[in-house]
Amino acid sequence: MSDTDTTTLCLFDVDGTLTAARQVVTPEMSTFLQKLKTRVRVGVVGGSDLSKIQEQLGNDVIQKVDYVFAENGLVAYKDGTLLSVQSIQAHMGEELLQNFINFCLNYMSRIKLPRKRGTFIEFRNGMLNVSPIGRSCSLEERKEFYELDQKEKIREKFVSVLKEEFKGKGLSFSIGGQISFDVFPDGWDKRYCLGIVEKDSYSTIHFFGDKTKPGGNDYEIYSDPRTVGHEVSSPEETLQLCQQLFFS
Repeated sequence: MSDTDTTTLCLFDVDGTLTAARQVVTPEMSTFLQKLKTRVRVGVVGGSDLSKIQEQLGNDVIQKVDYVFAENGLVAYKDGTLLSVQSIQAHMGEELLQNFINFCLNYMSRIKLPRKRGTFIEFRNGMLNVSPIGRSCSLEERKEFYELDQKEKIREKFVSVLKEEFKGKGLSFSIGGQISFDVFPDGWDKRYCLGIVEKDSYSTIHFFGDKTKPGGNDYEIYSDPRTVGHEVSSPEETLQLCQQLFFS
């Protein structure tokens, strides 16, 4: 086994890349990440907050990989310790924040869906996560909404209304996962974590993600000149690709 290449970093999206959507990582993938860590530096970058990433990748994820970037890197861990935290309310200010939340709640009150549950807006450190069905839906309800959304573009229409309404306010939107979209200050997408790892002077940064098309929450980091982007469609494909790249 060759020594670890400390000049190469592999960054992985979580949902759809290391795990099935909102599901727990398989033992096989878990073992593989540890094996990969003997070759290169490894980091995960998720839109979710740390507790959701831990639910999926294990409570000890910050000890198991070199970097964990929760909320696109707005909450950053390196070598098991907290590196930095950003705050959306400090950045946006209460007035814009409330106007935005009120507008969303009003808009969602007019959407008719087969089902609605709770937690329509989730407040995170670096973003707001907006879900027309509500984040407390079951797995079945999540699938039902996602299928309907594929046909009726509920999230896409919602985002275009918001872009118009809050034009010039410095907000970005990205549709990821199955039931929600994220709202954050311009530049606070997954590229945010690249600014943090820049200090560690890697010669190559690989990024693996599944939502790499424009509008998807992996698009910006995937197409950034600082990364070598890899589009995957499942955890199985991620595993295969890394096997080819780093072990063949």
